[in-house]
Amino acid sequence: MVYNFKVFKKCAPNGKVTLYMGKRDFVDHVSGVEPIDGIVVLDDEYTRDNRKVFGQIVCSFRYGREEDEVMGLNFQKELCLASEQIYPRPEKSDKEQTKLQERLLKKLGSNAIPFTFNISPNAPSSVTLQQGADDNGDPCGVSYYVKIFAGDSETDRTHRRSTVTLGIRKIQFAPTKQGQQPCTVVRKDFMLSPGELELEVTLDKQLYLHGERIGVNICIRNNSNKMVKKIKAMVQQGVDVVLFQNGSYRNTVASLETSEGCPIQPGSSLQKVMYLTPLLSSNKQRRGVALDGQIKRQDQCLASTTLLAQPDQRDAFGIIISYAVKVKLFLGALGGELSAELPFVLMHPKPGTKAKVIHADSQADVETFRQDTVDQQASVDFD
Repeated sequence: MVYNFKVFKKCAPNGKVTLYMGKRDFVDHVSGVEPIDGIVVLDDEYTRDNRKVFGQIVCSFRYGREEDEVMGLNFQKELCLASEQIYPRPEKSDKEQTKLQERLLKKLGSNAIPFTFNISPNAPSSVTLQQGADDNGDPCGVSYYVKIFAGDSETDRTHRRSTVTLGIRKIQFAPTKQGQQPCTVVRKDFMLSPGELELEVTLDKQLYLHGERIGVNICIRNNSNKMVKKIKAMVQQGVDVVLFQNGSYRNTVASLETSEGCPIQPGSSLQKVMYLTPLLSSNKQRRGVALDGQIKRQDQCLASTTLLAQPDQRDAFGIIISYAVKVKLFLGALGGELSAELPFVLMHPKPGTKAKVIHADSQADVETFRQDTVDQQASVDFD
């Protein structure tokens, strides 16, 4: 029996530095982030001359459009979150190797060197802000990449021919347990009216998965002398660009408006359920909508809710995503509006926790990236 697993491979333009990685998505468990590991293979010339090779994990934060960068302005910051010398090793490494690293080391020979990086759990999650139809250049957002280069020091100016970079993502998955069921009650009284209008909104649960339908349970009790003429329910995506003091805004990613059961006369009540499904397909080319971090050739979806261990532990270069259901009652020109909000969590489910066993007869599907991002596919048997 042959067991398949995938390996990502990318070479420097001069062909002397090659990077292998088993995955490109690394999970943030809130309390800690999965180690970022892989293998670097060096050309005989580099090992013979003891050329220094360094590895880094770089977080790139773009907070302005590339086309607006004029007269020396730059709307992009790059932060090095981890850095170390990969070859020659300053000292013997005591880091435990993964099964994939062990198999690759046996296959790739003595010029293969393993590496492992750890980054802070407070580092921002990968998020991309969707561009408009007429926008050009790189989108705003937070992205990560692994950088391997030959140089004299970690701060040395890198040369493109001896540098290889591969994009990765820092992601979060949904918690295994549901939180408390969201529920709220709001009331509004009116001048010269003896009673008040009451709106109760309840969601069927707190945690939803991408593509899942959200049931909004609405109960209206009209004890005032006003009439409710229309009901509107919305899913709003909150985007908080932490770097800016006024960097918070909202996108309505799903909405439904109805007059069914209206007008709600004084002294009467109404109970109904409205269903909403927030999807990227309904928000294509809407500028500013937050998406999950982008890796080429992967389908995108709306950004997941950002989970924080502490609300005040916000990285200055992060983008915090939240979601809420908002229900509005329209009472006409003189009566105004009554609205209620309920926050909820929207995320991807956690994949199966069963680890893949890499056997001696495993077959690796190697996805190769050239520095000019032209992709090739190859298959290698690990006998």
